[in-house]
Amino acid sequence: MSNYHFFLFFLVSIFNLHFSYSQQQLHISSFNLSTSPWTPLDNQILLSEKSTFAAGFLLTSSTPKLYKFSVWYYNISTITEIWSANNQSPVDETASLEIKNGELTLLNNSSSTNLWPTKPVASTNTTQQLKLQENGNLVYGDSWQSFSFPTNTFLPGQNFSGANLTSNSGKFMFFGKKLGLAGLNDSYYESDHAFLSLDVNGKVSREDGAPFITSDYGDQKLRRLTLDEDGDLKIYSYDQKGGKWGVVWTAVVELCKIHGQCGQSSICMYDARNASTSCLCPPGFKRIPGNEDKCEIKVEMSNLKSTKFLPLDYVSFSSNQTDLKAANFTVCQSFCLNDDKCLGFMFKVDGNSFCKLILDSLLYGYWSPGTEMVTYLRVDSSETERSNFVGMTEVLETTCPVRISLPFPPEESKANTRNIIIICSLFGAELISGLFFFWTFLKKYIKYRDMARTFGLEVMPSSGPKRFTLAEIKDATDNFAKHIGTGGFGDVFMGKLSDGRVVAVKCLKNVTGGDAEFWAEVTIIARMHHLNLIRLWGFCAEKGKRILVYEYVPNGSLDKFLFQSKSSPELQRRKHDDGTEASTIKPVLDWNTRYRIALGVARAIAYLHEECLEWVLHCDIKPENILLGDDFCPKVSDFGLAKLKKKEDIATMPRVRGTRGYMAPECIGPSPITSKADVYSFGVVLLELVAGVRSSQQISSEVDSDQWFLPSWAFDKVYKEMNVDDILDERIKHSYDSRAHFAIVNRMVKTAMWCLQDRPELRPSMGKVAKMIEGTVEIIDPKKPTIFYLDKED
Repeated sequence: MSNYHFFLFFLVSIFNLHFSYSQQQLHISSFNLSTSPWTPLDNQILLSEKSTFAAGFLLTSSTPKLYKFSVWYYNISTITEIWSANNQSPVDETASLEIKNGELTLLNNSSSTNLWPTKPVASTNTTQQLKLQENGNLVYGDSWQSFSFPTNTFLPGQNFSGANLTSNSGKFMFFGKKLGLAGLNDSYYESDHAFLSLDVNGKVSREDGAPFITSDYGDQKLRRLTLDEDGDLKIYSYDQKGGKWGVVWTAVVELCKIHGQCGQSSICMYDARNASTSCLCPPGFKRIPGNEDKCEIKVEMSNLKSTKFLPLDYVSFSSNQTDLKAANFTVCQSFCLNDDKCLGFMFKVDGNSFCKLILDSLLYGYWSPGTEMVTYLRVDSSETERSNFVGMTEVLETTCPVRISLPFPPEESKANTRNIIIICSLFGAELISGLFFFWTFLKKYIKYRDMARTFGLEVMPSSGPKRFTLAEIKDATDNFAKHIGTGGFGDVFMGKLSDGRVVAVKCLKNVTGGDAEFWAEVTIIARMHHLNLIRLWGFCAEKGKRILVYEYVPNGSLDKFLFQSKSSPELQRRKHDDGTEASTIKPVLDWNTRYRIALGVARAIAYLHEECLEWVLHCDIKPENILLGDDFCPKVSDFGLAKLKKKEDIATMPRVRGTRGYMAPECIGPSPITSKADVYSFGVVLLELVAGVRSSQQISSEVDSDQWFLPSWAFDKVYKEMNVDDILDERIKHSYDSRAHFAIVNRMVKTAMWCLQDRPELRPSMGKVAKMIEGTVEIIDPKKPTIFYLDKED
């Protein structure tokens, strides 16, 4: 009996030893004839020289006990796959990777089909080995490499030219510069030029030689360009401290613009707060049972001659379309009515006769205010459902017809004189009352009449900024309950429109001009579209009030980040309506974020000066008028409002426009005010971004207060003492790295000095200023800025 126990103990010990050994993963530096074959149960991986990448059989997440031979990041906590040999054909435990007659083969269950891409062959025994390079490139022999056959990811140093990416599901493809659905002649994103490569600093080179950079450019990190399962092309960088990947660039910001998010006849809705999408049926349509992302029409159009159209504001469809030129809305509608295949049409009032017919099917529908168009869906005339996609200005009736009805005289009456008097009296009374009512109506709604006569809107669909009533504004702002700021043009309140958009409502004060002039200026402002300009949604001109409705920018103005109090942080706490407290202390902006803010503001002002249809001077560029979004994307506000300001409210001198400390010298002198005044103001803001203090705040005690001038002091520190550190913001001076940040800080300081030149003709244009900050033009050393200048050269 004891011998039996000893034998049993011996077997258990051998089993435990074998089990422990099998759990240890074997690391190999190459796979060759001596280690062939390689099966999923061998529990070994191929590592790069510094163990940055690993290759081997990897279990799939969708189906258990199926494997892919893949390459992934090895030195991070999350397994991130970047290449696969058999992405669409996973293998089971009986599969093997072998080298036979110099050919590398991946076989499944003794099948004769080689699943390895292109069947690589090595010429001699010395090159018949599979190695993983430190850059993530899997190489066999001297003729095959995985970089030539990418799956869904490009890596830094990899040549993108001529290569395509395919999502793991096989649904989406990236064709060098276009994104689209695989297997279809389709695209929903297209770059001007093809991508060529990505480097570890976050720069993407293109075939035109003009690269673009990621939001964290300059930091050497693990990076990858990946086509995700949602169809979006993104650049990721790995945060070593947080231990996770973060998106630093994305091709498509609004996911609904990616084809295939929703099914046929459905409309995709994008929620920017949590970056999610949902699918809705348009009016006149219903969901198909068992297929929730598709819709079908409720009432079939039996008679195409008896149909009508339902307007869908901000909705666009990207299915089969026909581009036509239509002089007005009526002509575009007639094109659709005369085509039996037409399911609707898209119309935009942009002066370019934009008219597109939607034929055969309704595909890739999405809602976005950026479309600035209205889609008119064709439905049966018996359809009673009304459109719930609203938000643009509706065309209002601008005439008030007066209908006069006179009583017939009694048939037996023959008193002609009396009848004539009665008829004339009634006619005169009705005419006087009608004229009085018409004058009251015309006085109150003169703005609609002028708009209609000026732009011919009687036959056009909704366009331009929405006109809100005062009641709508009060309802959106809870009767102006949430005050979020005060500027030179009035108080700002937070509100929420009926369609769910969060807005900032600015109540203007001391503005000049009548309703027609105010409408004209607002229309000009609303037509200015730029990534770094705040978007105007609508306005209100009622009961003597002038109100503008802007998009809400959550992070507030730049001054709150640059000049926040450091000695009294408790003053920066506020209470919610429910009594709970929330901290509003702003984070300190790092150098890369400040550089992106400077570049974005420069591009926005250059757009106002040089690119938009109406030449616009801002006249009040300062940190309070630069707002920051969730990703610290800058948005310039209060542009185009200088014309509306009453002269007596601008300053004591009629010529002065702007804020003390940011005004150019010519603003208080006899010289004419040009766009170079905005360049000067931007130079002050640019210098404040570097120093982190107001230009009026004295930094050095070595200079007398009556002689203090920040640009002159900064010039001496940079160009005479050669000490850049003295002008840097003390709060982030410790994070300044001369190798990583010198180039951007140097360009910002030099550009600021050129913008702050005394004479306007010495300052560059805003277009050149943007290029100077980008680093695409050479910046020579500027002259020293001073407070005043003479009319003639010394």
